[in-house]
Amino acid sequence: MESSFVSLSKFIRLQAHLQLMPLLESGEEPTLVGGQAVLEGVMMRAPHSYAITVRKSNGELVTDQQAIPRMSEKYPLFKYPVLRGLGTLGQAMQLGFKAMNFSMNTLLEETEPGAAKAKPTPAWLNIFNIAFPVLFFIFMYKFVPLYLAEQIGTSRFSINIWDGVIRLAIFLAFMFGISLVKDIRRVFEYHGAEHKVVFNFESGKPVTVENAQSFVTFHPRCGTSFMLVMMVIAMIIYAFLPFDGFLLKLASRIVLLPLIIGLSYELIRFAARRQGTLMGLLTAPGLWLQRITTKQPDDAQAEVAIHALQHAMALEEKQGGELVIA
Repeated sequence: MESSFVSLSKFIRLQAHLQLMPLLESGEEPTLVGGQAVLEGVMMRAPHSYAITVRKSNGELVTDQQAIPRMSEKYPLFKYPVLRGLGTLGQAMQLGFKAMNFSMNTLLEETEPGAAKAKPTPAWLNIFNIAFPVLFFIFMYKFVPLYLAEQIGTSRFSINIWDGVIRLAIFLAFMFGISLVKDIRRVFEYHGAEHKVVFNFESGKPVTVENAQSFVTFHPRCGTSFMLVMMVIAMIIYAFLPFDGFLLKLASRIVLLPLIIGLSYELIRFAARRQGTLMGLLTAPGLWLQRITTKQPDDAQAEVAIHALQHAMALEEKQGGELVIA
């Protein structure tokens, strides 16, 4: 019975964090680093490597690292505009899932010795853990907004506009509500630590806790900005779809999702390189929203992010990577 409770608790916490994963992810460019916050830790990525560092309750830092090929190197199709966004997001979600699992198992092993390693996770459960958040996303951000919009709107155009407004409202309510949960707030603090350390690295200054803490927690390549841009683009595209039936509208929203993801990635990528210009304003609303999804980290959390970055970069250098810590 106790084992079943542990498994259920782990599943619920994992699913909650998987829903947050696109918000916590920071994009990684060919010559830059990115990362993601996890439970009591940070995952940092370089072009061909990643490292996850988690701090246990006794202060010990536990790290897992691995070499990875870029998606565009493994599948050349993902080198092209729009498609590269799908490849980047797909790999980010895959690594994010592994990072979340590693952090959760590390902490679970502290409270329930042997529980995290009692037996390997069945393949079907891994598939379910990935499929469930995708289906939940489609239900919450595609089905529900469209259904409610159908009850409010009086024309095809107004229904599609209401659909976008309701979707955005659900997204903002979800972010604000989940930020009140203690566990999630801790993750948002590590999210802030990850951003600060990435900024520190990109500045060319020595990567130290003191230097990292001098930077802000709001980063233009953050997944929060990406999600907001994606919802705005979806609202514009959906507004002009020539369908009247509910099922056709729902199907079109699902079918067009890859295109919307690809376009959103290109816009964020373009705007992030042009901060201070008119195009850079595209990321401004996402930066404002990061006041919810990032919190000020303490020095110990910044240290965890730096530790993860150092391991990722050391592995990158072993593979002949050009990136080094200044």
